[in-house]
Amino acid sequence: MIGLGLRTLLAKEVRRFLRVPGQTVLSPIITTTLYFVVFGYSLGSRLREVEGVPYARFIVPGLVTLGVVSNAFLNTASSMFVMKLQGTITDLLVSPLSYGEVLAGFVGAAVIRGLTVGLLMWAVAGVFTGFGVAHPLAAIGLLLLIAVGFSALGFITAVWATSFEQINFFPTFIITPLTFLGGVFYSARMLSPGLRRFTLLNPLFYLVDGVRHAVLGLSDAPPAAAVAIAAGLCAAALGVSYAMLRTGYKLRG
Repeated sequence: MIGLGLRTLLAKEVRRFLRVPGQTVLSPIITTTLYFVVFGYSLGSRLREVEGVPYARFIVPGLVTLGVVSNAFLNTASSMFVMKLQGTITDLLVSPLSYGEVLAGFVGAAVIRGLTVGLLMWAVAGVFTGFGVAHPLAAIGLLLLIAVGFSALGFITAVWATSFEQINFFPTFIITPLTFLGGVFYSARMLSPGLRRFTLLNPLFYLVDGVRHAVLGLSDAPPAAAVAIAAGLCAAALGVSYAMLRTGYKLRG
């Protein structure tokens, strides 16, 4: 059973990002559509196919993963940091909500935003490349784990950060570059041995590759690796987030 307090917090957080749909939902969809059009069709005219799949279709899972990761992270990071900055997080911590319910409210709303953006991006791309999905349940499950993990990372970042610059540092200089270097626009098999070894050290490569396997049925790495990394990320990030709430790290006083 979901308590009234948790439902109220979840609804409040969802309404928060729905108040500015142009910024929170439409903007990432437009940006990703531009990536799809520019890379999918300009490079697609040269590459044609990657591992037997049309290039424009090959890049869709990576772009969807990027949208889910970015939006899940930014939702909790921005919401939590603003509440901390304004001091209203203290009111939430002294409310009858448990620490688990507070965390579930923030993470749940971020997951809804991340998956909504990912679904809409997949729908836009599907108009051009088709809507077929090789393993629908695997795709939903893996994207859900990814959204939970990165929303919890956003929560951790917001609690730790002291400025908006620190909030933006992670998606700009860590998450987005690692995602783009994680096989969004190419297969690891296309790389030289040295670059391939470098790519295999990138944990986001396995997440992108796992989603590509679920959507297209092909992969460069064992699909189980993506599940293990996503599940490990969820467990670690949720554990740290809960500990921060419980101890009041940078939240009280």
